[in-house]
Amino acid sequence: MAPDTCVIVPTIREFECLRAYFENARRYGFDLDRLHVLLVTEDFCATDEMRALLREEDVSGEVFDGTRREEWYARHGVKEYARLIPAASHAETSFGLMYLWADERFDYGFFIDDDTLPHPDFDFFGTHFANLAYEGPIESVRSDERWVNVLYQNADDHGLYPRGYPYSAMGETVVTGTERVTNVVASQGLWTNVPDLDAVRILMDGDLRGQARTRTATEDFAGNFVAERGQYLTVCSMNLAFEREIVPAFYQLPMDDNEWNVGRFDDIWSGVFLKRATDLLDADIVTGYPLCEHNKAPRSTFDDLNNEVPGLELNEHLWEIVDGVEPSADSYAGAFAAMADALADGDWSAYENGAFLNYVGEHMRDWLECLDRLAATRTATVTADD
Repeated sequence: MAPDTCVIVPTIREFECLRAYFENARRYGFDLDRLHVLLVTEDFCATDEMRALLREEDVSGEVFDGTRREEWYARHGVKEYARLIPAASHAETSFGLMYLWADERFDYGFFIDDDTLPHPDFDFFGTHFANLAYEGPIESVRSDERWVNVLYQNADDHGLYPRGYPYSAMGETVVTGTERVTNVVASQGLWTNVPDLDAVRILMDGDLRGQARTRTATEDFAGNFVAERGQYLTVCSMNLAFEREIVPAFYQLPMDDNEWNVGRFDDIWSGVFLKRATDLLDADIVTGYPLCEHNKAPRSTFDDLNNEVPGLELNEHLWEIVDGVEPSADSYAGAFAAMADALADGDWSAYENGAFLNYVGEHMRDWLECLDRLAATRTATVTADD
């Protein structure tokens, strides 16, 4: 079987976690021939060891450090768009989206973070694919604040809100129901052990090492759900599967390497854009299973705080801007273009670092141009492992 799924793993350290994902696949009978693994790394990392791992596990894949990425941009005629991918940032996952888009083999993508492990109770790849193929009834969730806390199922006990959840939407009243889904385009798995919190919430939990003392366990999660139309939710890229068609609306935003020093919102804001696009196109994001184990390495909570503070006010208002966009296009690219125009052309001077939203909008426009260029030169030629 030729690979139909690109597994994108940003890593500068613990790439050995992939062995556990491959073992999980074998245990549950998932065909690893479906996967092509893309390790996005840096020149100073152990690229030879990463390639050796893929060979030893007999899994198709490639390793791209900074030098190889520059070569890839030139070879595909998109060198001028290299600036869309910030250096040494988690948002380098966008290179994986470019790579997927340029290759007609891939119908699906996965994001896996290198500080995670598959939960032993779940068929990791099989469950994600089952979610993407699912048609039928599912729990639906909404709140009076128009935001769904993805940790709502046991929030009365742990009181947690995930990274990126607006502070102004806290204390919401949650209402659940049932709806029928017929077009699931993304599957977001959640996490046990270290919750995905922002630095302010970690500090409030009394932890100075960037992790949080309150942990999540399997019992905190009760199955899959969708946020209702017109509702927003945080989308974390550590445990995520998606269909190819959403790539135009799923650019991981240009964080960290910018003059405003805004960081840590790349996947969060891309999730806001994706949710708006799926609402407009009558599609759904399923959240819940499969769980993964999040083993975030200790680091200074204040380092994360310094990265997050420049964008905190913007995060409170970004979704409102996006919510006001009413594109006439019936495609993910069209929806994303309308959101890009709203951000690029708007006056956001009332917000701290508001000009960063114009910067984001301009990059979103360039993202769509880049994908058009890649589509024009797309080839199904398989690149040999090196």
